[in-house]
Amino acid sequence: MHSKLRCAALALAALALLAGCNDSSRSSTTVSGNNNNGSGGPFRYDVDVRRSKFGIPHIRAADYASLGYGYGYVHAEDNLCVLAEDLLTIRGERAKYFGRDGKHLIVPNGSVASNVDSDFFWQSVATDAAIAPIKTNSDTEARDTTRGFVAGYNRYLRELRAGGHAGRHAACRDAEWLAEITEDDMYRRYFRLALIASTSVFVEGVATAAPPGPDNAPLPVSAAAIAALDPKELPFPLGGDLPIGSNMYALGADATASGTPMLLGNPHFPWSDTERLYLTHLQIIDPASGEETLNIMGASLYGVPAALIGFNQHFAWSHTVSTAFRFTFYELTLNPTDPTQYLYDGGFVPMEATELSVEVKDEEPETRTLYRSQYGPMLEFQVSGVPVLEWSYAKAYTLRDANAENDRMINQFFRWNAADSLSEFIDLHGEVLGVPWVNTAAVGSAPGDRAYYGDVTVVPNVPDSKADQCGTSPIALAFKQLSPGLPVLDGSRTDCAWGSDDDAPVPGIFGRANLPTLQRDDWVHNCNDSYWLSNPDEPITGFAAIIGDEGTARTLRTRLCMLQVQQRLSGSDSLEGKPGIPKEKFDLATLQHIALDSAVYSAELARQSVLDSYCQSPQIIGSSGPVDVTTACTVLEGWDKKNNLESKGGHIWREFWRGVDSGGASTWLSPFSIDDPVNTPRGLNVLDPQVEQAFADGVQKVADSGFAFEATMGSLQHSGVHAHDHDDADSLIPVFGGEHFEGSFTIANARGSGLGAEGYEVTYGNSYIQTVTWDEGGHPVAEGFVTYSQSTDPASPYYSDMTRAYQKKQWIKFPWTEADIAAATVEQLRLQER
Repeated sequence: MHSKLRCAALALAALALLAGCNDSSRSSTTVSGNNNNGSGGPFRYDVDVRRSKFGIPHIRAADYASLGYGYGYVHAEDNLCVLAEDLLTIRGERAKYFGRDGKHLIVPNGSVASNVDSDFFWQSVATDAAIAPIKTNSDTEARDTTRGFVAGYNRYLRELRAGGHAGRHAACRDAEWLAEITEDDMYRRYFRLALIASTSVFVEGVATAAPPGPDNAPLPVSAAAIAALDPKELPFPLGGDLPIGSNMYALGADATASGTPMLLGNPHFPWSDTERLYLTHLQIIDPASGEETLNIMGASLYGVPAALIGFNQHFAWSHTVSTAFRFTFYELTLNPTDPTQYLYDGGFVPMEATELSVEVKDEEPETRTLYRSQYGPMLEFQVSGVPVLEWSYAKAYTLRDANAENDRMINQFFRWNAADSLSEFIDLHGEVLGVPWVNTAAVGSAPGDRAYYGDVTVVPNVPDSKADQCGTSPIALAFKQLSPGLPVLDGSRTDCAWGSDDDAPVPGIFGRANLPTLQRDDWVHNCNDSYWLSNPDEPITGFAAIIGDEGTARTLRTRLCMLQVQQRLSGSDSLEGKPGIPKEKFDLATLQHIALDSAVYSAELARQSVLDSYCQSPQIIGSSGPVDVTTACTVLEGWDKKNNLESKGGHIWREFWRGVDSGGASTWLSPFSIDDPVNTPRGLNVLDPQVEQAFADGVQKVADSGFAFEATMGSLQHSGVHAHDHDDADSLIPVFGGEHFEGSFTIANARGSGLGAEGYEVTYGNSYIQTVTWDEGGHPVAEGFVTYSQSTDPASPYYSDMTRAYQKKQWIKFPWTEADIAAATVEQLRLQER
């Protein structure tokens, strides 16, 4: 923590400093301005902001607009440059400011495109017409908060431009692209977030899709080649090694020592860019009556002034990325004489053509014509060099995205934030049905509240029967093999349109009765596999394949997720717990221990087999010849099968397991059994040549890395966000945890090809973590972390402080009561504007 609290010298000409600040243990500043709206009368925005330790803002106002104002101000103070760049990206202005040569990565879904292609994509997708329904249909509370956020953000920016906040935001404070934002910018931000698991996966494919012609000959497409692709190479729904994921437990009264439910929320999100999570406490209290109309604490993706994951005195909830598809492809049959017309109900329909122009720095603007069908944008794309969806003279492909039509997402979270019971929370889940792409787990504080799970999300209404009847082309059949559950529908027939449910808020999506839910007195969970085994004692079955798979093998991480709870409740784990806490129950400390334990489930399943086989020989054969495994085996024998900072050997195992296809039929001696899905497959097949070679190559990778076999994980793995702040190695912040593919529950992902010269630089994984229960007075008892800290500005005192606490597993109390907030407050600010 910084020894001196900042003194807010706010120098904007329109602002008048009403009270000073000092160098004492707390600073208190009141600032007001007229913003050209007259010098008298009541304030349009009036908000108190108290920051507790680690920079947590507690924002208290009398109305939603003022609440948003405070949120926008502190969020700009903490994360101005990152959010500003994202907003200009969604406006389609990257090439204008950064030039043609740059690339833009949407970190949570892995989509990469040139600046020019990114601009064409967002100009064509995030149009005024696309965001109009969100603006029009958002609740008054959401609109007011959005308006206030814009005003508060712009207030901070004006102060910065006037010379205030010295030393802050060096990365952008003098940049020509840093500008005030509008409410439309915010609605575009909401729209972009809704599309993370759908249209925005295809930025380049949409931006470059063009009809065939003399200068654009179509590539040959092979259904067999498509079916033979590795599903891990697909960009959808969030393919490969889960660009984003999460763990969550909802523990009911039967699972806890106190009889009060508990919740673990543990998103695994990027440590960079705007899909970081930001923790706030939001309160609306009428100053005259003292009536509290909002009191919620939790985390949100940057630029969303609400709690997306959080808690209050009545309930707590979290999310994990769902397996459901949010879109379908449509195959269009084209007019042989005009590839921009497609067959529909016996006649040819022209595509909608839009000419767009993108400004390019130091160049003339570039112009393209992009096309849309009645379903959505036209697109083309390849996977690993194989043409998959190609615009030919006979066929073309388009995308319908249910979340591009979702105008309820913001209302969902604002209404949840104001709910006053778990039952109301659950009712709102199905009534609003605006959650875009995440599972939900929740618990409540009231007697009788049960642990709740639901994949009640926006899913195209395509039952299996429709997918079968409307997906009969060679490409559609290839997709059934490559990506089960993702339909490629016939776009020429009315009967292939998405269906409707009576209990859905809008046509085209499934209603709650056709979406999976579960309530239990003991526990539910999700760790990114489908809904099927939310609790293995009560499988959820009978839902459409577009939502998820049933009766299939779970990932190693999901199996560990389930086992940890089962072993705790059976008393078979090794955790002793506190005196007086039954071995068969959870308390908060036990839940927290499990969350950060850094166990590696693949090692639990397979290490002994490796020691008993490959380690009995001094050398084994790798892809480049014999490899000496003697030292590596000695270290692995003493390894604790975890990736804690002091653990030795985890990097050897990780580089070995990176080369193992743990889902392959030959990897395990005992295959997956639907009768024992938590414990199968098992028994490493050490006679599998791929496994043997993977071990040798993994050992060689470590030998070539320059790191010792006996190196601790803490000496190898550190925050990639904070890695280059200083030149000295002492500035590195070690990070514990492992990767999804090796069966880690505690996630720290370096997102690279493996162990490199810098070790493992963590840029993704455990992000916002909350453990929540309630005390005897009904107050939330919540502890956790923002693992990468609250601010992206290296000059901020809140840039790395939570990361260092996380490094030490020093759980941070989230102050809730007035007494706790007062005791933890390190800064106070009163913001007013007429």
